[in-house]
Amino acid sequence: MTTSETEKEVEAGEHGKSLPSDETSSDNTNASSLTTRPNVPIWRISISLVLLFLNYFLAQYDKFVLSYFQNEVITSLHLSSSSYGLLSGYATGIVYAILALPTAFVADYTSARVWVLTIAAIWWSLCVIFQGLSHDFWQILLARIGMGIGQAPVEALSVSLISDLIGQKYVFFGGSLLYVGVYIGEAVSAQIAVAFARTETPWNTALIAIGIVGVVVAVLVRAFVREPRRQISLVMANAPDHGEPFATLSSTAMPSKLTDARRSILSTFRYIGHMRSFYLLALSAAFRQLGGNVFGYYMPSYLSNLYPSVPSLLSRYGIIVGVIGSVTVLAGGLVTSAMWNRTKVLPLYLTAIGGMISSVFVLLMLFSLNISHGEQARGVKVLYGTMSMAYLTAELWLGAINSLIALLLPPHTKTFGLAVWSLVQVLIYSSGPEIVGLALRNTEPTSSLYVVKTRVALGVMIPVNYWLAGMGFLLAVPLVKLDFAGSFVQNRLPWRGRKGAFVGGGCVLVTLVVALFIVSIYYKA
Repeated sequence: MTTSETEKEVEAGEHGKSLPSDETSSDNTNASSLTTRPNVPIWRISISLVLLFLNYFLAQYDKFVLSYFQNEVITSLHLSSSSYGLLSGYATGIVYAILALPTAFVADYTSARVWVLTIAAIWWSLCVIFQGLSHDFWQILLARIGMGIGQAPVEALSVSLISDLIGQKYVFFGGSLLYVGVYIGEAVSAQIAVAFARTETPWNTALIAIGIVGVVVAVLVRAFVREPRRQISLVMANAPDHGEPFATLSSTAMPSKLTDARRSILSTFRYIGHMRSFYLLALSAAFRQLGGNVFGYYMPSYLSNLYPSVPSLLSRYGIIVGVIGSVTVLAGGLVTSAMWNRTKVLPLYLTAIGGMISSVFVLLMLFSLNISHGEQARGVKVLYGTMSMAYLTAELWLGAINSLIALLLPPHTKTFGLAVWSLVQVLIYSSGPEIVGLALRNTEPTSSLYVVKTRVALGVMIPVNYWLAGMGFLLAVPLVKLDFAGSFVQNRLPWRGRKGAFVGGGCVLVTLVVALFIVSIYYKA
């Protein structure tokens, strides 16, 4: 689509008329309960952001512990590489993706996002403790599945709450603060891995500690975070005469709560289905996350095997991730907020271009020892430099892009919409560790062949997925601009064909997920 065609379509959308609908009165009722600018005291915003950050940080932290203690976990539980891939991939991914939907919907429908988040946090914390008490594969697998049930709605609920706590312009910076938890979690895990190795402390001690702290944080979330009033979406801001598009959450206008719930779910799917950009954005983000997921799970152990004579490597690795990753994701949110009045598609460019550039530095990381002609002292310097650049270019995106999606979705069902957004991504990116685990099956983790195979797997999967994501986000730019204008609401696109594509794509995705999961179970057996 050319620029001129895009502008004409936007203009047509802006002057178009909405189709008559029996949902109009309900939509206007919902819109009247919204706010155009949140009025939450700064001290409450600060406390809420800190607690949401801590809760999300702990939810990410256990994943990195499993990554940094990969060899210890495999040895102590007598696992194969494919078994480890199952633990770090679909074991939690499938449950995480599916159960995020009902829990997010309940949170929206009952307007009790904080309560749902609290209960979920207590549950996953207990399951993390049970992971630390596991003695074999099946025990830790069941504990991780239980953990997935509790962690399923955490991200969607946190992003949804932040998008209503502060004004639209600053949501991106607030969302970026939340995602600092990803990088701090990895940094802390690295320091703990080094400390545990020196003191010969078992890996499961870290998991038990996480679970205990998680319960405490969950109680604090319930005590200090308040349910904010919903903020209007970007689409409603551009199409104010149309109320909350497609949304029907007013239970008093329905014959029963069951009918109300059903219509609410369908209205959200119709809204997403009519968006021009949602499919492409979700797939692009999924590929980007797939590359990052493989990086996070396998890069620490690969580098440890590559540089066995550098005992401080994991510690330095964690510092780079924690410092540079945190600064970079905050910079992405801050720049997006600062440029908000000039352009609203900056997160797409940050993600696309940053990921493409980062893929080059990832390859240099993987081959740092070869570049240094086998000299470990020189190679580790190349590694630290290229790794710093890889994170500096790649990690601008996470808070900004997810905040953008939250602001595009209908306010009263945004948590459910974010869960759908995450569903597509999790089902795809959870396959990363699974695929690598299958590629490394029957290979001794301490052998030189294992290092070579891991390098090949990471060297292919990370750059390819970064580039697929980059091209997808760039192609989505004109589509996002059309969605900003609200033309998909005012001139609703034919639903029958889009519904078929929506359902068909979902069936293909689920089929691939089930097939890969069965293959992994087969090789485990």
